[in-house]
Amino acid sequence: MTEPVQQERPTGLAMRRGAMRKCPACGEGSMFDGYLKVRDHCPVCNEALYHQRADDGPAYLTILFVSHLGAPLLLWVFLTYQPSPISMLIGFSIGAVVLSLALLPLIKGAMVGAQWARRMHGFSASPVGADPQ
Repeated sequence: MTEPVQQERPTGLAMRRGAMRKCPACGEGSMFDGYLKVRDHCPVCNEALYHQRADDGPAYLTILFVSHLGAPLLLWVFLTYQPSPISMLIGFSIGAVVLSLALLPLIKGAMVGAQWARRMHGFSASPVGADPQ
């Protein structure tokens, strides 16, 4: 017996669609129901999205990106302008929170898109429109 030929899913395109908070399959429907909750199915193409297993990965990557962007900037601002410690604490705390809140849904969407494109965690096994178990 031969396995059915599976259509190629471009990873880059799926990750870009996911980062834009759109369905990785069609690019039209909204992937999220709220800030970070992934919908069970795409409202446009009915692609099952409940298979995603992003878990803590997006949070870890967000922390990694924010800290690697913030640390050199903090050092540069301190050496160049020598502001007071309290102003740096307030400014960089607010900046880190805002940047984290902005990046988290983008990274989670891209991660779900990558899982869909690579057929991970059951994204290839279920027919379109199947109900979660």
